[in-house]
Amino acid sequence: MNYLTVNNVSKTVGEKLLFKQITFGLEKGQKSALIARNGTGKSTLLNIIAGREVPDEGEVVVRNDIVVSYLPQMDSFNEEDSVLNALFDEETPIVRAIKEYETCVTLLEQGLADKVPQERMDSAILEIDRLNAWDYEYRIKEILAKFGIHDIFKNINQLSGGQRKKAALAKTLIADTDLLILDEPTNHLDVEMIEWLENYLSSANITLLMVTHDRAFLDSVCSDIYELSNGSLYHYRGKYDYFVEKKAERLANEAAEHVRLRNLYRRELEWVHTSPQARTSKARARINNFEKLQEQMDRKVEAAPEAFKVQAERIGHKILEISHLDFAYPGQPIIKDFSYIFKRGEKCGIVGKNGTGKSTFLKMIMGEVKPDGGKITPGLTIKFGYFSQNGMVYAGNKIVLELVKEHAEVIRMENGNYVSASQFLNHFGFPFSQQYTYYQDLSGGEKRKLHLLITLLKNPNFLILDEPTNDFDIDTLNLLEDFLTNFGGCLIIVSHDRWLMNKLVDHLFVFEGDGKIKDYYGNYTEYRLARDKEIRIQKKIEKANRPVEEKPVREPAKNKLSYKEKRELEQLESDIDSLETEKKDIEAKMSAGQGSPEDFAEWGKRYAELNASLDEKTERWMELSEKEQ
Repeated sequence: MNYLTVNNVSKTVGEKLLFKQITFGLEKGQKSALIARNGTGKSTLLNIIAGREVPDEGEVVVRNDIVVSYLPQMDSFNEEDSVLNALFDEETPIVRAIKEYETCVTLLEQGLADKVPQERMDSAILEIDRLNAWDYEYRIKEILAKFGIHDIFKNINQLSGGQRKKAALAKTLIADTDLLILDEPTNHLDVEMIEWLENYLSSANITLLMVTHDRAFLDSVCSDIYELSNGSLYHYRGKYDYFVEKKAERLANEAAEHVRLRNLYRRELEWVHTSPQARTSKARARINNFEKLQEQMDRKVEAAPEAFKVQAERIGHKILEISHLDFAYPGQPIIKDFSYIFKRGEKCGIVGKNGTGKSTFLKMIMGEVKPDGGKITPGLTIKFGYFSQNGMVYAGNKIVLELVKEHAEVIRMENGNYVSASQFLNHFGFPFSQQYTYYQDLSGGEKRKLHLLITLLKNPNFLILDEPTNDFDIDTLNLLEDFLTNFGGCLIIVSHDRWLMNKLVDHLFVFEGDGKIKDYYGNYTEYRLARDKEIRIQKKIEKANRPVEEKPVREPAKNKLSYKEKRELEQLESDIDSLETEKKDIEAKMSAGQGSPEDFAEWGKRYAELNASLDEKTERWMELSEKEQ
C-alpha cells in the first residue's frame, strides 16, 4: 500500500538548483533514510513533503486516510504556550481526554488537590475508559518520562535549546501517526536516549522517512537509503555498509563514463571546428548530438574522496602521564584518584552521562582547569591539538582562507608532499568558492567544522576532540573518520557517534559518576554488550538473594501507590489477560497446521510482539504489586 509519492519534484533557491525532477515513494511499513551533504536540500525536500514549502514543479501525493507527523530541525512552538498545550495541541477527543487526565494527575502529584475535585478526576477517567485510550496514555507516560518532561505547566520560552528539541520530538512521537518524517532526530540527545529512540522506532508499526547523520542509528532503524547528490536522487535497498559499497561502484562507473564522454567530446569538437557549415540532415543531426554531449560534459561529476594522510609531528617515548588525579565541584566528585600512562599511537574514547565530567577532564589535560590533587605531565615532544565544544572566537571579520593561513600556509602529507591550505579546506567540504566567505557569514555547523580543520592542520601529534561530529553531514563524518584512522599520533575523543567510536578507539574511559572512571578495553558496542550482561547478572543475583518471606520495611505514606499508579495497575491486569488470550489463540492456530505461509509469517511476527509486550507489562505489574503490599 503506497503512503507517499514524490513525482518529478524540482526546487531552486536563488540561482542554486537543489534537485531536479526527483521521483520516489514510500510503501506502508517502509523505513527509509535520506542522506546528503549539508546545503544540498535535504531539509527543503522534507518541508515540501510535509507541505511547508512549495516545489517549483512536480507534486507530492500523500494517502488521504493516514496521519502524518513531522519533526523539523527548528520547532514551531508558540512561545507563550505551556509544555502541556504544546504537546497536546490537536483537537481530537482522545487528545483532549489525555490532556485533561494528565492535568489532573500532575496537579494531584504537586499537592494541589484543591484544584482537582473528585468529580473532575472521575470524569477524566470515565472519558478515557469510554474512548479505550489507556494504551495511548501509557505510551505517552513512557515517552514523557524518557525525555525528562515532568513540569508540563512550564512555558515553552523557559526551556533550553536541548529541552525544546526533546519536547518537539516527544510531541511527534506522542501523535498517533502512520507516516513519520524526522529531520535530525538525534541532535541534542545523549547516547542512552538515542538508543531508546532507536529501539522505539525499530519496533514501532509506522512508515518512516528521516534525515540523520548518525550512522549507527540509521543502520539500526532503516532498511533502505535515499541519497541526494548533484540534484539527483539515488536509491539503495540495504543498510549503510551496502550503501557505501554501492555508492563507490556508482562513482567508479560515473568516472569511467565521464572519461569516455570526454574522449568522444574531444573528437566531435575537432569535427565541428574543421567541418564546413552543415548542409545535410546527417551533419545537422551530428551537430545536435554534439550539443547534447556538451550538456552532459557540463554536468558535475562527484569524485570518490582520496585518502588524506597528514604527517604528524615526531613523538618521543614519554607521551602523557596522569598521576592520582582528583577533582570535584562543590558537593559533586568528578574524578577520584585516577592514574594512567598513555602509549604511542593510542586512541582512547570517553563515554558517560552528561554532567559526569568528560569535558572537565579534557580541560585539565589542556591546563584550562586546575586539578584539586595529583598531576598531569605531558612529554617534551607532545604537541596538542584541542577541539572544544565552545568553538573559537576571532577578532574582526576575516575570510575563511585567511583564517586558515594564519595557522598554516601548507600542510605536509605522510608521503612527504605538501598541499596548500586551500586544498586542505576543499577536501573537507569547503569548496574554493566558499573559502572567500567571511567567517561571520558561516552557519553554526560550518564554524564548528572550520574550528576542527584548523585544529587538524596544525600537525599535532596528540589530538583531543570534544564532540567533534555535531552538525556534520555523513560525507564529512566519513572524511573525518578516514583522517583519524590514518592519524599516527595519540587521540582522545568524546563523542555520541557510536559508529565513529567503534571504528576508531582501542579502549574507553567510562565516566560512571561519583568520581569513578573505568578503563574498558574494546569499542563502544563491546562495552555496551558487556554492561548489559553485567546488569542482567546483577539483577539475577539480587533476585536470588532476596528473602522469600521477609518483606522490606516500608514507610506507608511514602510507598503507597499514587492514584495514577493504581489506575495503571488495574489497566495492566486487564492488558495482561487480553495478551495472554491472544497468545493462546495464535498458539492454537499455529498448532492446527492450517493457513498459508503468509499467515504463519504474520502469526510468528505477532507472537514475538506479544511475548515482548507481556514481559514488559508483567515486569511493571510486579513492581507496582510489590509497592502496593
